[in-house]
Amino acid sequence: SKDNDFGLGIILGEPTGISFKKWVGNTTAIDGAAAWAFSNDPSLHLHADYLFHNFSVFNVKKGRLPLYYGIGVRFKAGGDNWLGVRIPVGICYMFEKAPLDIFYELGPVLDLAPDVRLRFTSSIGARYYF
Repeated sequence: SKDNDFGLGIILGEPTGISFKKWVGNTTAIDGAAAWAFSNDPSLHLHADYLFHNFSVFNVKKGRLPLYYGIGVRFKAGGDNWLGVRIPVGICYMFEKAPLDIFYELGPVLDLAPDVRLRFTSSIGARYYF
């Protein structure tokens, strides 16, 4: 087990709340959020994703900047309850000398219940790793 492989922090945007990330391999992680969505349908937003990180797309002088993508599930509880599949894509800057990352993510969601619809989430955030 690696040191500093569990991160906890904030996610801001659509949705806004608490974010976590747990590294499960050198290039793979599980992330998730418990957040509030403020869009046309204000609601509790819960998601969890399995992520793959590509560290060779961007070269930076300090730290690391992987492109990541994955698949997951989202549950949205509000006026209506929605369950869907997420396909997040983002970038994550990992600081060289601090157990901290910052990220930007787009998260297309294909809701499957109670109806089929396509939605998009977009967020920035930061996590501290323990």
